[in-house]
Amino acid sequence: MKLGIVGLPNVGKSTLFNAITNAGAQSANYPFCTIEPNVGIVSVPDKRLDKLAEMYDPDKYTPATIEFVDIAGLVKGASKGEGLGNKFLSNIRECDAIVHVVRCFENDDIIHVEGSVDPLRDIETINLELILSDVEMIERRIDKTKKLLKADKKYQVELDFFQRVLDALNEGKCARAVECSDDEAALLSDVALLTNKPVIYAANMSDTDFSSGIQDNARLKRVQELAAEEGAAVLPICAEIEAEISEMDKEDKEMFLSDLGLEQSGLDRLINECYSLLGLISYLTAGKQEVRAWTIKKGTKAPGAAGKIHSDFERGFIRAEVIAYDDLIACGSMTAAKEKGLVRSEGKEYVMNDGDVVLFRFNV
Repeated sequence: MKLGIVGLPNVGKSTLFNAITNAGAQSANYPFCTIEPNVGIVSVPDKRLDKLAEMYDPDKYTPATIEFVDIAGLVKGASKGEGLGNKFLSNIRECDAIVHVVRCFENDDIIHVEGSVDPLRDIETINLELILSDVEMIERRIDKTKKLLKADKKYQVELDFFQRVLDALNEGKCARAVECSDDEAALLSDVALLTNKPVIYAANMSDTDFSSGIQDNARLKRVQELAAEEGAAVLPICAEIEAEISEMDKEDKEMFLSDLGLEQSGLDRLINECYSLLGLISYLTAGKQEVRAWTIKKGTKAPGAAGKIHSDFERGFIRAEVIAYDDLIACGSMTAAKEKGLVRSEGKEYVMNDGDVVLFRFNV
């Protein structure tokens, strides 16, 4: 999974990126500090995997990972190449989802490119640039569909749908806000529009606001209302606090979070939001050689999940030996679980569940 961290210059993008990846990206108080995108790979925290590692004492421990890309700050005119616009748009096009950092704090020492703090205006600025880029993309697709229509009238339905999307974009709406059927959603995903990508608005707050009154923050409420309209998610966060947490050891981190009334760090909450937004789950494999988490789409059947390990596993799939994680932990070992009849033999139609511990049988 590849997540692009975007936002106007000086909203806390690189500070947040540094905090969640410990990658040491440059962070400074002037626009375009980030020129080339910084990339950080983060392990997905999974206590289930830790427990399996205790059980098996494996030679190798491999959690799922997420790639975060800190993309250059955007300004008005990016869709026409202003600032680092064209580069920004190509970088974001490669991401699975967008983490849009929005400034919801006042600080006279940190310059805002627009001269004042207004999260809805900032969101509109970036969305407008993405929309303008998408308008060009959808117009090209409409021209192509019109040519196909001359040979086959079945393309009229497709043309009507793309015209509806274009109308929405011209009204300043994001493509993800357009209501569509499953078939239309498949058509839309084929065009790879920027505003159709899943979005999490990371509302970057001051440490005071974050620790004392998240729900009373008027700026956050406005972001939440907008997100609800366009089907996006919102994550209240404080990049400064995350930067502090990133420097702490495990014990201090847990105590610090407890004092704030939080069970998870911003990174953990962000990962959970991303999994939920993208419809992802994890299944687990465990043995002396390795314990590992594998990320798949919710609804994936056993052969498709096996293919994540190796294409031969999917091609030669015979069956999956499956046990729920909780059952395995309760039994204490796979041997005890088998004796109790809790290890199931599943075929090609089995739909994987989050936390399934699996051994695939295959033959090629």
